[in-house]
Amino acid sequence: MTQHRIYTTSFASVYPLYVAKAERKGRTRAEVDQIILWLTGFSPEAFQAQLAGKTDFQAFFAQAPRLNPARAEIKGVVCGVRVEEVEEPLCARSATWTS
Repeated sequence: MTQHRIYTTSFASVYPLYVAKAERKGRTRAEVDQIILWLTGFSPEAFQAQLAGKTDFQAFFAQAPRLNPARAEIKGVVCGVRVEEVEEPLCARSATWTS
């Protein structure tokens, strides 16, 4: 089975798109960062290092110090797909990562 390309996509290449979408909706880069830090447990410095290192999505989440256990409570629809129904580990709200 071929791995989805999101696994090898640099988180840093998608991050500006997250920020741009948030800003279009009246939100800020600081709010995007707050959510990412909440989700992953990265410190602001460690997060910036991940961006600078152009870490891919798979490594970004695998290296997250503490995925927030409350992520399982995230619900809603993104691009017409119910978040709580996603089974793909990298995309699922309840993903757990091992090396």
